[in-house]
Amino acid sequence: QVQLVESGGGLAQAGGSLRLSCLASGRTFSSYGVGWFRQAPGKEREFVAVISLRAGYTYYADSVKGRFTISRDNVKNTVYLQMDNLKPEDTAVYTCATWRSGGSYFLEQQYDYWGQGTQVTVSS
Repeated sequence: QVQLVESGGGLAQAGGSLRLSCLASGRTFSSYGVGWFRQAPGKEREFVAVISLRAGYTYYADSVKGRFTISRDNVKNTVYLQMDNLKPEDTAVYTCATWRSGGSYFLEQQYDYWGQGTQVTVSS
């Protein structure tokens, strides 16, 4: 069982930066990677990025590649999403989730535990 708590969301201007944090806890945390999804009003939830907690492999959606960076701090049990060069279309609720490392990272079915989400708003 894993519990996830996101933080770091807020307001940013286009071209600005934000860093999201996902604090993970639980006795089975070592069995999972962690990914980020986002959902804007009226749209389906979409994959953003994921990181393996064993090898540190990272994967990104095409829409954020080159702008977002996912990383981890195993000592702090925290996964970060550094968001640079933000665009208004990045506005969404961002949620972290545990990934069954080795599975299809872009499928929601491969994620078991989800955080509560944090709002990111980017103004033009």
